Amino acid sequence: MNAKKQQKMWLFAAGIILTALTLRGAVTVVPPLISTIDTDLPLSPATIGILGMLPTAAFGLFGFLTPYVIRLASLEKLIVASILLGIVGQVARVMVPGTPLFLVFSVVAFGGLGAGNVLLPPLVKKHFPTKIGLMTAVYVTAISIGTALPAQLAVPMADATNWQFSLASWAGISTIALIPWLMALFSQRNTPVPPYVGQPPAAGDQPDAPVQGPELEVYSAVIAPAPKMNLWRSPTAWGLTFMFGCTSLNTYAMFAWLPEILSQAGLDRAHAGSMLALFGALGLPLSLCIPIIAAKMRNPFPAVVVMLGCFVIGYLGLLLSPATGTWIWVVFTGLGPGTFPLALLLINHRTRTHEGAGALSGFGQGMGYTLACTGPLFFGLLRQWTGSWTGPFVFLFATLFLLGTGAWIICRPRMLEDDFEPRAATS
Repeated sequence: MNAKKQQKMWLFAAGIILTALTLRGAVTVVPPLISTIDTDLPLSPATIGILGMLPTAAFGLFGFLTPYVIRLASLEKLIVASILLGIVGQVARVMVPGTPLFLVFSVVAFGGLGAGNVLLPPLVKKHFPTKIGLMTAVYVTAISIGTALPAQLAVPMADATNWQFSLASWAGISTIALIPWLMALFSQRNTPVPPYVGQPPAAGDQPDAPVQGPELEVYSAVIAPAPKMNLWRSPTAWGLTFMFGCTSLNTYAMFAWLPEILSQAGLDRAHAGSMLALFGALGLPLSLCIPIIAAKMRNPFPAVVVMLGCFVIGYLGLLLSPATGTWIWVVFTGLGPGTFPLALLLINHRTRTHEGAGALSGFGQGMGYTLACTGPLFFGLLRQWTGSWTGPFVFLFATLFLLGTGAWIICRPRMLEDDFEPRAATS
């Protein structure tokens, strides 16, 4: 690899990692500051509820629309546009005079993040086709760090300055993330990079996923036109949707309701809060390990079964004995969402081209986040209607069945493009 190409690879790697750091900050910086924001912008309980649902709703809508825009511009230009959209939304919402505009510009910010969610997997496939597992592990870990830091620093920063600065400051990380993408775009304008699609890996490079049998042939010496894909009719796309969506649904339901479950079981608020922190912290090692391990597996469904088992054990413990052995049940529950980084890995491992990865990423994440919106809502409604935690947990158990079904489909060693191959005529 020559020096210029190596420099470009470092630029793309920096761009992907820095962008991943920005994909949750605009969301998690708000909840710790609700009471502070309320002194300047009235936030009723209904408004707070709407604000809590806006991220997943915007992620779903903008995620679903992004693949249609991919046809009009390069992935690199689109990621720049999505970062700029996030910056505009984050800065503008702290300058507006009223709550409605605060919500509107929050949607703008979340929309930029939602587009970034969809664009990162195909960017990894395009620029790191032989390092998909490693790059997925790194950028999903960056997402986890970018989720935790804003929530942790929001209050200290607001106390030292004000809530407006605390919210808008995370747009600075987004601004830094623009730099490698702009440098890469300028470099590409001078020396175009030939497309990777259809070209074999360089000598000595090996894909980080086993490639066995004709059904998994990803590289070809001849560039063939991609088949037209209607993902609404693709089992692979729906498999990813249910795996990704139900994982997010369960995760957001726990983030919203775990402290309340433990508080009503008799734990004090500090203890309940530390258990929620433990639940969230487990995402870091999972994000780093799962993609690297699963990248070596032809069919990673056995790993899904293990994580589903962790969900079941954790939920049963929280339902039947929440005040005894609490940390054990929280640890098991926190290991369940390891299916999230696995789903992101499979976007690339079940497509042949970065165009296919973009389409699958947009459909799976767009529909998946839309599904995830229902998690905290239905969990709370079932609690209100039944007066116990049994009904809400039965709802989550049902979604785990959907998660497992979707994972069984998407984990099969079959490519998205195979769903659209012409069927051989039978006599």
